Amino acid sequence: MNLDALPQPLYAQVKNHVLRHIRSGAWRPGERVPSEHELVRELNVSRMTANRALRELTRSGVLSRIAGVGTFVADQKAASHPLQIRSIATEIRERGHGYRAVVLKQERVAAPEAVRSALGLGARRTAVFHSLILHFERDLPAQLEDRYVNPLLAPDYLTMDFTGTTPNEYLMEVAPLQRVEHAVRAVQPDAATRRHLAMGAKEAALLIERITWSRGQRASYALLYHPGNRFELRGNFDI
Repeated sequence: MNLDALPQPLYAQVKNHVLRHIRSGAWRPGERVPSEHELVRELNVSRMTANRALRELTRSGVLSRIAGVGTFVADQKAASHPLQIRSIATEIRERGHGYRAVVLKQERVAAPEAVRSALGLGARRTAVFHSLILHFERDLPAQLEDRYVNPLLAPDYLTMDFTGTTPNEYLMEVAPLQRVEHAVRAVQPDAATRRHLAMGAKEAALLIERITWSRGQRASYALLYHPGNRFELRGNFDI
């Protein structure tokens, strides 16, 4: 296979090669994938390139590597790294699954008290941008994103098509991250959230509460709800 003709870095092409086999069902969860040496021979790339591709797919949870045994297609339970800020669309696609989004709300609102506090607006009745977006993985609801945004840092927020790009991707472009504050906890969501996420009456949700800063200001406040039985936080840390 000639990868050089494709307009992507070689390691990204190797990743896409692996993902295509997973998406097609040729390589199923638990099955061994080709080793670095096998990818080098098959795709005519360097061992460093093959290693980087497998390493990145492992870090994103698509693959699992067992020292001395091999590399396998991971069980594709939805997972996010607890300390990384990444687009949910990217995470889902890297797992080899289909992604889509439904925009439930995209509006200008008077900031509620909790939002004023989170965005450092004090007692002022300031207007902010608000979006409510349901993200799907393999046509199952994976995340309900309830986000409030500082209009000064993202003035075009209400005109964006968030079925084609995610709020995360847009904000990373117009309001580059300077600081992030996370809180993660299990909650009993309200009836509307349960309905959106297709959750049972007694099922807990995993809530990631996130405040981001850009250019010395608080840029956004997001409440990210996930169905507890279909989502986990997972990460690798270098010491």
